[in-house]
Amino acid sequence: MPDFSVIIPARNEATYLPRTLRALEGQQRPPHEVIVVDNGSTDDTVAVAQAWGARVLRCTRPGVAHARQYGLEAASGEWVATTDADSLPSPEWLSRLNAAVPGHVALYGPMGFCGVAPHWAALSQAAYSAFLHGCRLAGKPNLAGANMAFSRHAALMAGGYPHVEAYEDVMLGQALARLGTVAYVPGALVGTSARRLEKGVLPFAWQHLRNITGHTRGYFGPGH
Repeated sequence: MPDFSVIIPARNEATYLPRTLRALEGQQRPPHEVIVVDNGSTDDTVAVAQAWGARVLRCTRPGVAHARQYGLEAASGEWVATTDADSLPSPEWLSRLNAAVPGHVALYGPMGFCGVAPHWAALSQAAYSAFLHGCRLAGKPNLAGANMAFSRHAALMAGGYPHVEAYEDVMLGQALARLGTVAYVPGALVGTSARRLEKGVLPFAWQHLRNITGHTRGYFGPGH
């Protein structure tokens, strides 16, 4: 079975990053390497990543798509798994992805908010799973950068990440689906920070709707 390089783009994530790295340290199937791509941080992101033993790369070109591409090109694993610096992969994350590799070029799994009340976490996971199911029925798989994995060779063949402000993960996933089979892995759960809900549910939902319809400007606030 393939080795997994885990890539995490990060900009000013010193507060959240330790929890993400701790979650990767606790994986049932250890990653081949953990790459943190620093995208111009002015806080202690780099020091935190180095202290945890991650491989740190510095991408000077601003934008999460550039940071993800930089990590993709530098990865040494046969497969790449991506998550975000404010996300918590479950202990089974890589082992579930690994078991689903045969016959596929890309994989993705469920997500839900973490650090919130249990009922909100369960509701967010159910709502996101329903959204993903709808996308699959429409023939447009929605692979999110916080929880996706793919053959590195296939991703490079597909052209890598497009140079856009947001939606680069979904666009790469759809390009991979044109090259081969993409599969949803129900047990590969990743929790993600609810910090984008700080301005309220409706503004978050509106910006997410703009994102999936291609209006990505302003998706990431200052510092992200």
